[in-house]
Amino acid sequence: MQQVTIYNTATRKKEEFTPINAPHVGMYVCGPTVYGEAHLGHARPAITFDILFRYLQHIGYKVRYVRNITDVGHLENDADSGEDKIAKKARLEELEPMEVVQHYTINYHYCMRHLNVLPPSIEPRASAHIIEQQDYVQRILNSGFAYESQGSVYFDVEKYNKKHPYGILSGRNIDDMQSNTRNLDGQDEKHGSLDFALWKKAKPEHIMQWKSPWSKGFPGWHLECSAMGEKYLGKEFDIHGGGMDLLFPHHECEIAQSTAANGKSAVRYWIHNNMITINGQKMGKSLGNFITLAELFAGTHPLLEQAYSPMTIRFFILQAHYRSTLDFSNEALQAAQKGMEKLLQSIDVIEKLPTAATSTINVAELEQKCYAALNDDLNTPILISHLFVALREIQSIANGSGSITAEDKEKLTELYKTFIFDILGLQPALNQSSDAHAEILKGTIDMLLEMRLQAKQQKDFAKSDEIRNKLTALGVTVKDTKDGFEWSL
Repeated sequence: MQQVTIYNTATRKKEEFTPINAPHVGMYVCGPTVYGEAHLGHARPAITFDILFRYLQHIGYKVRYVRNITDVGHLENDADSGEDKIAKKARLEELEPMEVVQHYTINYHYCMRHLNVLPPSIEPRASAHIIEQQDYVQRILNSGFAYESQGSVYFDVEKYNKKHPYGILSGRNIDDMQSNTRNLDGQDEKHGSLDFALWKKAKPEHIMQWKSPWSKGFPGWHLECSAMGEKYLGKEFDIHGGGMDLLFPHHECEIAQSTAANGKSAVRYWIHNNMITINGQKMGKSLGNFITLAELFAGTHPLLEQAYSPMTIRFFILQAHYRSTLDFSNEALQAAQKGMEKLLQSIDVIEKLPTAATSTINVAELEQKCYAALNDDLNTPILISHLFVALREIQSIANGSGSITAEDKEKLTELYKTFIFDILGLQPALNQSSDAHAEILKGTIDMLLEMRLQAKQQKDFAKSDEIRNKLTALGVTVKDTKDGFEWSL
């Protein structure tokens, strides 16, 4: 089995990955809060941990991958006050909260499928684990690190910090945090400004609430991951992941909760991916640069010059190391599209190579370099660079300036397919595939678009629009050109 190193956010260094119960691996990743459409910011953690999931399985580990759905308890501004994000959306759209959850969960799954993100082993919802969360609160109360106040239950950060360091993950100092936190005028339920909610008493108008020993209310946002992680992976598990924006306070609070409840932190390796910026700015609705994945696939956002396929977005994300900031731009995506197409075409080039008695390409060395890149903290950009460098040698063989044996050709084909398809998770575009079923579908779409073109020429615009709308609903992006049309999935 390959020896993998992982950058552990908790220790701030690369560490050899040693699972607690090898070859079994427990991995928990924070999934979306489903109150809006999946957006570009959702794509990076999904793809980052999809690569880790794929690679650990590839090298022989048996991975139980848990990715939660947050459908209750996440209040506005990631605080302990304000309205629940799901409930607010439900009120504005005059829907039941679970209608909102279902709608945006379906949207998230739709986008993940198109990005070729594998489904997790288990995908629990916070609202389905209220009993487990209440039990977790009681255990923290029993440990003395929480208190009840006016029907709500809060974690006592200052008391906890006297025995266990609070801020171990983010490197923050509790004294500095207290001095920079505004204390309210004594009307607040908390004993200390840093204390966070484990259970919140619901106001009468609050839509989602459950009975508990303390009040009719709902769990705090941070609690769900601690409770569900323990239920499905045990009191100690290998990997917990998520975006850098969750490092504090969410993951910091999780460490405090599990340590208070069980006497030790639940997680061995904390892994965080960095953010995506857009033209150098953080993505945000107020800045007008908030782009949903559906808008990217269809090219409908004002900042987009064209539609971008899910595989282009996936390849764009994989070109940067997961811990580095990644800046989105049309130019960067267009470059990624060209690079990806070239990489995908490399397999056809290899399969057409003539064989000889000797090889001028060292396939074994290339394989070693590819594995070394991924073993070094999942370095996908270095892996991709190795594949492109080798592609120059492959082109030389195709041009008659080199040679390859039949055995090496077979190994090289398998190597490229393994790393491109199985590990990087890239897929050829449907209208570039040689698969028989894909050819049939391609022909069908072309035929429908020819019928649409004929309808337009006959000024039957209702028929033309009907064909286009039905294809769009099926995920086919149609672009009219001066010569006719272009389409993509």
